[in-house]
Amino acid sequence: MNRETLQRALARMTLKIVGRFRGVKGLALIGIRTRGEFLARRFARVLEPRQKVQIPVGALDITVYRDDFDTLQEDIKVHGSHIDFDIQGRHIILVDDVLYTGRSVRAAMDAVMDLGRPSSITLAVLIDRGHRELPIQADFVGRKVATARREQVHVQLQEVDGIDRVILARPAGSGRTGA
Repeated sequence: MNRETLQRALARMTLKIVGRFRGVKGLALIGIRTRGEFLARRFARVLEPRQKVQIPVGALDITVYRDDFDTLQEDIKVHGSHIDFDIQGRHIILVDDVLYTGRSVRAAMDAVMDLGRPSSITLAVLIDRGHRELPIQADFVGRKVATARREQVHVQLQEVDGIDRVILARPAGSGRTGA
């Protein structure tokens, strides 16, 4: 995906979000750090002027909720979450860049539930690459991409990487070409 196709995917997703919730009343966006946070902020920037309301946006650090936290290298950094609104009774949309095994989303749901009891939690991801290990599915998807397990999907965003694009990285010698 280049900048234009990424923006179109986000625009389609925002329309689906408004349709699903019949507006944005009671809605809050929580991005899974790092790129999910910036995608959540982009959704809010598109939705707020159209809906004429400010949408709470937060950032969630799931590091300590990961099921592999004990086995991670010592240099792992916890950046902390930033959610300065009450989630009680709200419709929470968790936002992430890539959905793969589902383990990060499970960790994010645990973190959200530790903050209170939302009315609902839905999931918005820019890329769904398959290969789920847990029964987790996105409600809003920018693009589904068929991948091999050994391939990697790299989402790059202007706010973090200085460019908007999505790249499919294939291991050397895989016989497949292109990114």
